[in-house]
Order: sequence, then C-alpha cells, then structure tokens
Amino acid sequence: MQRPFVSLRPEITRTHALMLMDWLEDERVTRYLSDSRSVSRFIAQAVDRTQLPILTHLFNQGGRFFMAHDRDDVPVGFVRLVKAGRDCEIVLVIGDHDNWGRRIGSSTIREGLKLAFLDLRADTVIAKIHPDNTRSLRAFERCGFIARSETPTLMTLAMSAGRYRRLLREGAMAEAADIYITEMDQARLQELIELDQGPASVALEHEVERAIVVAPQRVTEDVVTMNSRLVLHLDDEEREVSLVYPPDADERSGKLSVLSEIGAAILGYRKGDVIDWVVAERTRRILIDRVIYQPESAGDFHL
Repeated sequence: MQRPFVSLRPEITRTHALMLMDWLEDERVTRYLSDSRSVSRFIAQAVDRTQLPILTHLFNQGGRFFMAHDRDDVPVGFVRLVKAGRDCEIVLVIGDHDNWGRRIGSSTIREGLKLAFLDLRADTVIAKIHPDNTRSLRAFERCGFIARSETPTLMTLAMSAGRYRRLLREGAMAEAADIYITEMDQARLQELIELDQGPASVALEHEVERAIVVAPQRVTEDVVTMNSRLVLHLDDEEREVSLVYPPDADERSGKLSVLSEIGAAILGYRKGDVIDWVVAERTRRILIDRVIYQPESAGDFHL
C-alpha cells in the first residue's frame, strides 16, 4: 500500500479550532484520549478569549501543536509534541474517522518524529497509549516504536534518536522514493545544516539523512546533485532551475537554494520522479522532467 502524503502545519486558525471541537465531541475519536475533556475545554476558552483569526500562540502553550493535512490540504487530525528535558511526548489524533484504516496515522507519526528529532532535538520520543487502542498501537509499532512499559490502563512506547536515524537511513521512515547524493555533497550539506540550525534546515537534514550516498564518479547522470540544472514541473507549470548553495541563490534567474522549499524537495531525485511537497503553504506536485547539466557527469567534480 502506498503511504499517504501528510504534512504538519503550525498555524492554527479559528476554523481549525472549531473543527477540533467537533472532533473532540465524537466519542469514537475521544474514547482513548485521556485528556479529551480538558483539551476540549481549553479550545473553547481559546476561541472565546480572543477574536484574532490566528490562534497559534494559544495552542503552543506548554508544547508544540500542529494540524495534520492530507494531500488535498484538508485537515484530518492534529499532533502535539511536549518536550520534557531530553524526552518528547507525542500525542496524535486523526479526527476525521473516515480516514481510519488508510495509514494516515502512520504517515502523521513519521512527520511528528521528523520534528521531534530534527527540530526539537529530542533524545527519545514517547507515546502513551491505552492497551485497548489497537489501531494506534499498530501505527506506532509500524513506525518502529518499542514497548517500554505496560499497566492495565497504559502502554508506553518509545523511539530513540539513534534508532530513528538508523531506520531513516534504511528507508523504513521514507514516505517517498529513494534519493541519491554524492559523498562530497553530503559533507558540504552536513556543514551547512550545522551552521543553519533553523526551521529551513529540518527538511534538508531529513533528506540528507535518508539519502543513499555514492561516490561522485558513480552517480548516474539523471540524478539532481548540487549545482545541477534541470527542468521540472510544479503542478502544470514548467520551470528551468538550478540547485545551488545559499550564497549562490537567485530565484529571479532560477537559482534555487537547497534550503528553499523546492530546493530541498528536488535534491537527489532522478528524471521521471514525482514528489509531493508543501510549497508556500499548500501541497504541490513536482515532476523532475530532465537534468540538463550535472557537474559529476560533466567531469566538474570541483563544483
């Protein structure tokens, strides 16, 4: 079964808050959610307290809150990440029960892990689940969580940062096709990520971590490496672009930084690959049409 595309977005609007309240009034959704009453009460208070259209700051008190969106940019659930020391607890709810059984939950967990480990820099991510909530237990176990402890009313599962990175490199966490980067690009990009340490580097670090690393002389000529020039389709729009390091970026001339949304998306993909990616707050489909120039195939190994 192909994994569904899910994106986690931090902006919470009044419309989202009202949607959350509807979900939390559904007994099927809240059956195993231990704090559903307090969450519902908090949301109602947040909506009544302010007339602002954006409520993100209210939802991020005591943790990080994200709406989960599907491929059509429709909200289907939420994720809350609560950091305590070096540990991070993940709370996940798929509120749209029509999506249950479609592995939306597993894809949402993987996106939550990306943020917990690569943005919040947690050492361990913990999930606390009622033993009777078999659907949720299967989803977390499918993503690589391991049981840590169990009582009649609570199972605690955990994932370490080391295990997460190993599973990422093995391809178990990937939601898309394999990507390839050269040894030289890997070294340069890791240095860039260490220096940046900002929100833009999270997606890039995820891609670099999961990439298959090859010698520059062995990368195939249809792979998008650093300083490659290519033709892509952004939905129905054709663009000719180059993938460059941040100092060389110039969007007006088609030079896209690897730290930009499209730049991070296309790194390592091959001719014919299709990528779902969030660009400017909505999901876009990117097709790698052809690679016009690749430094490695041209013998320009110094680039």
